[in-house]
Amino acid sequence: MSESLAISRAVPRPGEGTHAATMDARRELQLALGALWLLDGILQFQPSMFTKAFPDMLAGTSAGNPAFVASPVTWSAALITHHLVVLNAIFATVQVALGLGIAWRPAVRLALAASVLWSLAVWFLGEGLGGVLSGTASLTDGAPGAVILYALLAVLLWPAREERPARFTAGRAIGEKPALVLWTVLWASMAFFASQPGYRTPSGLSGEIKEMAGGQPAWVTWPVTHLASLLAGQGLLTACLLAAAFAVTALGLWLPSKPARAAIVLALLLAAFLWLTQGLGGLFTGGSTDPNSGPLLVLLALAYWPATETEGA
Repeated sequence: MSESLAISRAVPRPGEGTHAATMDARRELQLALGALWLLDGILQFQPSMFTKAFPDMLAGTSAGNPAFVASPVTWSAALITHHLVVLNAIFATVQVALGLGIAWRPAVRLALAASVLWSLAVWFLGEGLGGVLSGTASLTDGAPGAVILYALLAVLLWPAREERPARFTAGRAIGEKPALVLWTVLWASMAFFASQPGYRTPSGLSGEIKEMAGGQPAWVTWPVTHLASLLAGQGLLTACLLAAAFAVTALGLWLPSKPARAAIVLALLLAAFLWLTQGLGGLFTGGSTDPNSGPLLVLLALAYWPATETEGA
């Protein structure tokens, strides 16, 4: 794609405005984000979410966390237990509304802003900050927390009235360098989680993967259990390779466009691998509240795909 064509896609022509009828890459990504929120809302309406299993799951995220995290999480779980049907119906409705709001152009800014606040609240009260402070952060659970990726995507896909020059969609609202910093922090954190002692044991990641096969249909169980068997006894090697791949992904986007594209392809492969280790987010177990981090990481990687050819950048 020539540079002039890429720029014409990235920046509206005079008179078009930010609400031009033709969808650009950012609008397509916004719609994908809205679809994921809508899926979350539908999953929240599952019958199991209206049982005590839901607040019990939330309460479990308090384990090992410092008091300033554990106490609010425990309080929130107790509150939901006493008003389970009403509060869960509200939670599900909010998420459906976020998805529909992002899809409706006049409401997109309000919906994206609300999704950031909702994501942060759920990350704190529903995920216990993803286990980051408790030492239990797990890649199969979406560490550093799948829901925080919704907030990150909302910021990166914000429909700014004044575009900033950037090689990729994610940098158009906040600028290329801040977007690169956010990318690096995220993927570097996953490199850190992959190198933790628990993953360096022989059963390491394979043990967690095997647990994700429980309650799944056979067509999901088969690849998940086979992946677990393939990695059994290879914990140290797997941890080292994953940490290295995450580190390369974290730093790759600082390179010129061609090697940056290779890093994006690696990110997409890692996202697909993680989603398989997550048992496709448990979508078919009847007890999943979201698709986990895999699809969100794919969406994030696409938002960073370089749109212009740059030399020596």
